Amino acid sequence: MTASKRIVLSSDHAAIQLRQTISGHVEEQGWEVVDIGPRTPESTHYPKHGEAAARFVASGECQLGIILCGTGQGIMMAANKVKGIRCGVCADAFSARMIRQHNDANMLSIGARVVGEGLALDIVDAFLSAQFEGGRHATRVEMIGALEG
Repeated sequence: MTASKRIVLSSDHAAIQLRQTISGHVEEQGWEVVDIGPRTPESTHYPKHGEAAARFVASGECQLGIILCGTGQGIMMAANKVKGIRCGVCADAFSARMIRQHNDANMLSIGARVVGEGLALDIVDAFLSAQFEGGRHATRVEMIGALEG
C-alpha cells in the first residue's frame, strides 16, 4: 500500500459529471485522485470501469475507490467480482459510514441517477471519514473473504 492517501474514481457515461465533482471534492480533502473514468459522453460499459477501479484497490495502488453508474448497482456488482474488494452501493450517508465501520468496505458505489450532488458529497464524506471498528466485525469480514475461495 502506498504511503499517501490515494483513491481511484471511475464511472460509466451516466456519471461523468458527478464523478468529476466528487474528484475535486476529495482532492480538497488531501486525497490523491486516480481518475480512470471516461471523459466523453459516448455510451460505455460499466463492468469494465468497475473492474478496472477494483484492480487498483485490490493491488494496493489505491487504498479506496469510488465508482458510479446510473444506479450504482451494476458497477458495484462488477467491482465485487475482483478478489479482495468489498464494495457497497449507498444512497445515504448512514449506510456509507456503516459499510466502512462494520464491513471494512474498500470501495463505494453511488447511483448518479439516484442521488443529487449534495447528497453524493455527504455520502462520500461519511465513507471517507469512517474507520473499520474491527472486533466482532472482523470475524464477519473474514467470513466474507472466505467466500472468495
